[in-house]
Amino acid sequence: MPGDHRRIRGPEESQPPQLYATDEDEAPAARDPVRLRPVYARAGLLTQAKGSAYLEAGDTKVLCAVSGPRQAEGGERGSGPAGAGPAPIWLLDPTRLEEERAAAGLTVALMPVLNQVAGLLGSGEGGQIESWAEAVRLGLEGCQRLYPVLQQCLVRAARRRGAAAPP
Repeated sequence: MPGDHRRIRGPEESQPPQLYATDEDEAPAARDPVRLRPVYARAGLLTQAKGSAYLEAGDTKVLCAVSGPRQAEGGERGSGPAGAGPAPIWLLDPTRLEEERAAAGLTVALMPVLNQVAGLLGSGEGGQIESWAEAVRLGLEGCQRLYPVLQQCLVRAARRRGAAAPP
């Protein structure tokens, strides 16, 4: 039986991701709260998809492909435990375990060329207003440091696409 020549051949064997996961009971090591994981990004990796991207952030590796359009399914909204407690310690680029243990979270979306905040999404008990202001400042600094990496990724993808286009 002939193989499907349009598909990328995957490995003959694969390992479950749990094999490489860290033990959840381990206490996270103390770290600098403004540290970003090393990031590598590449856009347009898969030719079969309308759009694709590959991203490495520390030990996390993600390959995304877009094909569509189609209607998005309704998402579920959830909430975590909330209560009064000590002021949160804001971390830039938290790990999954740090995010699960956090009393509050904040996502910042920035348009770096215009230096304008495009969106803020906060949840949980963040304490005083000054604490949330510190979190926004930290998020904006992270966005500004990540911007050149993503900009370079998109420029390279545009050059590859332009070079591959027929005259």
